[in-house]
Amino acid sequence: MRYFLILYCIVLCFTPAIAQTDLLQLKQGEVRVPMPGRTVTAGYFTLYNGSAAAIELVGASSSAFQHIELHQHIEHEGMMRMVEVAAIEIDAGATLVFQPGGLHLMLFEPLQPLTEGDEINITLDFADGKQLAITLPLTAMPRR
Repeated sequence: MRYFLILYCIVLCFTPAIAQTDLLQLKQGEVRVPMPGRTVTAGYFTLYNGSAAAIELVGASSSAFQHIELHQHIEHEGMMRMVEVAAIEIDAGATLVFQPGGLHLMLFEPLQPLTEGDEINITLDFADGKQLAITLPLTAMPRR
């Protein structure tokens, strides 16, 4: 009986964390295969926060890349620039869109060959210590 009570307490402790991440839903996304000779690329996705509270995205990581940064395009002195951002808040019931020309992931130094059609596992990190594992397909860089 004592072991059952301990196990029950452990399950109760972790239930809110599991429930919170279940309320985050990846709608779609992609990571672009870097151009030949380049070691940096971008990742895009749409994430829905179905929880009753705002959450704050503070980072991302992947075993496929040396490191990942959160970036945003901004206008500075009439020019568009990419800047790293420390955190991005997603309001309760809101959808966050990472897209070209806006918020996006910058993925640096691939640690493995990247082939169109393969998938990349990425872990999103939140300010409250929770994480969300997502899988994004590798797509070709669009031609201009």
